[in-house]
Order: sequence, then C-alpha cells, then structure tokens
Amino acid sequence: MKNHKRGTWHIGVSALALAFLTTPAIGLAEEERDLLTDALSAAWPGMAEGATVVDWEGNVLQEGSNGYTCLPTPAMLSGSAPMCMDSEWMKWADAWQNKKDYAPESLGISYMLAGDEGASNIDPYAEGPTDDNEWIVEGAHLMILAPAAMLDAFPTDPDSGGPYVMWKGTPYAHLMVPIGSRDD
Repeated sequence: MKNHKRGTWHIGVSALALAFLTTPAIGLAEEERDLLTDALSAAWPGMAEGATVVDWEGNVLQEGSNGYTCLPTPAMLSGSAPMCMDSEWMKWADAWQNKKDYAPESLGISYMLAGDEGASNIDPYAEGPTDDNEWIVEGAHLMILAPAAMLDAFPTDPDSGGPYVMWKGTPYAHLMVPIGSRDD
C-alpha cells in the first residue's frame, strides 16, 4: 500500500509540474492567437489566407505566400489599428518604427479593413488626441504610398469626402482612401 501512495504522489506532483510548465505556453499561444486574429482583421478574406503575419518585433506568427504581411495593432497605440502591407509598405513600417527617413521606391498598398481607433493627421508619432493634432478615427480604408509629388493633388482634410493625405510634409506621408463610412 505504501508504494501505491508513493506512486499516486509522484503522479500528482508530475501533473502539477506539467500544469505549471504548460500554463505560460498556453498563455503565450493564446496571446499569439489574439495577435494573429487582430492582424488578419485588416485583410479581405482571400488575402488573409495567404498573408504572412508578424508582430512588431518581427516574430513570424504565420507564414504566407501572397506578398502581403499583416501586423497587429502597434503596442504604442490604444484601441485597434491592424494593417496588411505589401513590400513597399514594409519598408515604410521599418522607417516609421525606427524614426528613419523614407521615400517610396514604388507604389505601395496597405489595407486597414478593420479601421482604426485614431491617429493624428499631422503627427506620425502622436499617441492621443490634442487640441491641435487633427486626430481622426477612420473606418475601413486603404493606404497608398506614392512619391510626394503625386500626393500634392489631394487634400489633407479628412472630412473632404474622399481620399486625403495623412502626415504631409513628413517622410511617412501617404494617401488615405476611406472605403466605408466612419463610425462617428
């Protein structure tokens, strides 16, 4: 009987140790699943199937093959702002994240079909609304990179009723193309 109790004790301790060891992994897997879900919410369904998904530290959460990379909402932002970018936009993202100069080498397209919960229309690094930073919450939209001269024909007013330039005069200027109504 003594060996039976000892065996039961070892099984209990082993099960407890396994639970403690796997709990962080389960939490990590759940966090990765949440990041993956957030990132892919920016894509249309056909794109999501073949997109690569990475977090903002460059960790690959899903391998893809269609040339688009989806990222979850940047940690510095509150709310939701996932995006799916082509290769030109990935160069832009690296420059923006590392505060480096950037000039597009080709047209670039990024999808933000889940919309966002706000950004300054004039300050690429604003973390919240102020009286003078033209904070805008945008619904589903596309973002297009083009040489600065091509953007000159578009307004910077997000309330103009169509596409507008965000962050004009910075290396991160791009065309915002709303494709749905804004949640006011």
